[in-house]
Order: sequence, then C-alpha cells, then structure tokens
Amino acid sequence: MPSIVVAENLIKRYDGLKAVDGISFAVEKGELFGFLGPNGAGKTTTMKMIQCVSPKTSGRLEVAGMDVVGNEREIKASLGVVPQENNLDPDFTTYQNLMVYSRYFNIPGREAEARTKKLLNFVQLWGKRDVEIEELSGGMKRRLILARALINNPRVLILDEPTLGLDPQGRQLIWERLRQLKSEGVTIIMTTHYMDEAAQLCDRLAIMNFGKIIAHGVPSDLVKKYAGVTVVEASGTPKVLRCLKKLGAKDYDVVGGTARIFTKNPKKVLSALIGTCGVGKVTARETTLEDVFIKLTGKELLE
Repeated sequence: MPSIVVAENLIKRYDGLKAVDGISFAVEKGELFGFLGPNGAGKTTTMKMIQCVSPKTSGRLEVAGMDVVGNEREIKASLGVVPQENNLDPDFTTYQNLMVYSRYFNIPGREAEARTKKLLNFVQLWGKRDVEIEELSGGMKRRLILARALINNPRVLILDEPTLGLDPQGRQLIWERLRQLKSEGVTIIMTTHYMDEAAQLCDRLAIMNFGKIIAHGVPSDLVKKYAGVTVVEASGTPKVLRCLKKLGAKDYDVVGGTARIFTKNPKKVLSALIGTCGVGKVTARETTLEDVFIKLTGKELLE
C-alpha cells in the first residue's frame, strides 16, 4: 500500500532547541494514524510541518508524493484540517461558514451548495443551518469544524484533538463519522489525549517524547509488547513496596500512589500480595494503552 505521508530523519529546531529530533514514519493511504505524547513532545510541531505551516529544519518530508519545500500551496489544497481551537466565524451562520470557506478552494457556487448540504447532513447539522455560531453547543461546533475540513474533498484529514471537551454522545458521533470517512478511503492523521479514542480508532500509533518517536505500531501490539496482558494494582505504600522488593518483583511502577505490577501470572501475584504482604485491597485488570504510555514516558497525559 502506498504511503501518503513519509518522513525520514525529520528535524525541527527553534532557537537551537530540537522540538522534533530526527523522527521517521510513514502514513499509509486510507489508514488512521495517531500521535500520542505529553506536552512538548513534538507531536503538534510535526503536524504543523505536515500542514506546511511550519517549515522543517532538515530531513525528508513528503505529503501526497510532494516535498513540503516548494509545494506548500498544492499540499495545503489536498488537506483538511480540524484545529484544536474552535475558530469558526461568529459573523456567519452554520451554512454560511461552509459556503464562505469553500471560496478558498475556488469551488463553484452550485457545487459548494451541494457539498455544504451533504456535509451538514453528514454531521447532523442540516437542521441548524441558519443558526448563529454562538448558539451552537460545543459538540455542534466541533462537528461543524469537521464538516468545514471536508469541503475540499481532502486526500488527508488532519485532526488535532477532535473530541476534546465533548460529552460521551458527542465523542461517539465524531468517532462514527471518522470511521465512515476511513471506510471511504480518506487518510486521517490525528492527535488525541484520550487513550480509549486512540485504541478504538487508530490503525497505528506513534508515541512521542522529547521530540523523538519512542514506540510505534498497532495499539493492541504495543499493549502486548510493553505492558503484557495483566496488571495487578495495590496501594503504593512503603509496606507494599518493601514486600514487592522482597518478592523479587521487577516489572512494576508507582503512579498516583498506586503500585502497578505487570505480570503473566496475576493469581500468583495476588496471592503473594494478600498472603505475604497482608494487603487488604488488590485488583487485577487487563492492560491498556494508558499503561503503555505511562510506562514509556513516566508520566500521565494531563495536558
């Protein structure tokens, strides 16, 4: 399958600081590719370079077969962008926001009208077409921004935190629409702070930290590789930590006052913690992408 975005040893410096430090990745046509990382990891800078709004310092970066240097206009015309902030024009209605935006792509009037109607139906906002922007809920605004990003029939859709701040219903609707777009062959690149969102939607992920890609692959494969199958959790008190050391446990950490022991034999660990350590409350659960993230970066995603 051909790659629609290719980066090799991509570097971005700001006043001597390497915001992106020699990363390499490829996004295949028609896949949903995600970037995860704490604040300052370099994921947003990477997205800006793909969008041709921030020039690379060195390395190779191609989008839709074009080098980002010298082809900025053509690349931007092939992209749809959903920024993190709600930047809709408050002077226009829902319908007018899409119609005015279509002019940036020289879409003829009748075609723009047809696309606007189709997209507003797609995001379930046709009934709100004559409503002022300030009267829309947060979820409706996010859906309208998604519709706006699709007005030019983009080859690549760029999403920066597409469901940030939405309620569960709003998130599910966006998820459903993204899955539909993917099924229609649209390539999607996104950042998200929601681990379940990344696990549910992304075909592949790149986890970034300090400007580098520290792990990449299919979400389920990353979980198995870095966190195993089961994690046992207990209060991370000095007593429990001393007991874990006595038991010879090696694959564990303490996050937010909770000791997490990664194991292939949860029954044995549970028995030892309760019997030998005298721990009153112990739980076992399946590992998740969040376990992988914390294990690799040493921090929770709190931006």
